[in-house]
Amino acid sequence: MFIQTQDTPNPNSLKFIPGVSVLGEGCTKDFPSAKDAYCSPLAKMLFRIEGVKAIFFGPDFITVTKVDEDVEWKLLKPEIFATIMDFFASGLPVMDEASQPAADTQINAEDDEVVQMIKELLDTRIRPTVQEDGGDIGFEEGIVKLKMQGSCTNCPSSVVTLRNGVQNMMQFYIPEVLGVIQVEDETDKITEKEFQKFEQNIKKMEESKDK
Repeated sequence: MFIQTQDTPNPNSLKFIPGVSVLGEGCTKDFPSAKDAYCSPLAKMLFRIEGVKAIFFGPDFITVTKVDEDVEWKLLKPEIFATIMDFFASGLPVMDEASQPAADTQINAEDDEVVQMIKELLDTRIRPTVQEDGGDIGFEEGIVKLKMQGSCTNCPSSVVTLRNGVQNMMQFYIPEVLGVIQVEDETDKITEKEFQKFEQNIKKMEESKDK
């Protein structure tokens, strides 16, 4: 894939033309912030790049806006090129209309300023990284709740590392955060018990062979 770039009237925005259809004839989609990217796997991936502020999809182009003039395009462009190429090679849809915004971090009118800050940080900084490894995050009564899924379920090293990382980031930006806990649903608990039984049976079989 050969990706071309084209300047825009805004020096902080650059148009990327991948040479394939993005949204199709006559279609556009604006993503002013990372939390608006819940319905687009491609937009989510682009927002993970440090320095990306906003994204706009056109029929056959992607416009990326950087946070300010201090962020240099020569540093951003290689990451954006790689992300776009990897995405189109994956075969994923550009838009996933079935996806819904995360209800637990939607900002409500009754939320106080601290809660709004926590939810914004969860959505824009932390949730995309956790979801990349198959997990999710929620917030309730001052506690950040970490739910591990997929390949990182029950992996002690990933849980400890990620939990500490999330807690450090949250408390750095928002001292009012009380802590971070890992949560499991009933399915997780049953799966873990069955796995432990399986491991015990394997050990017994090995011990019998040794005898």
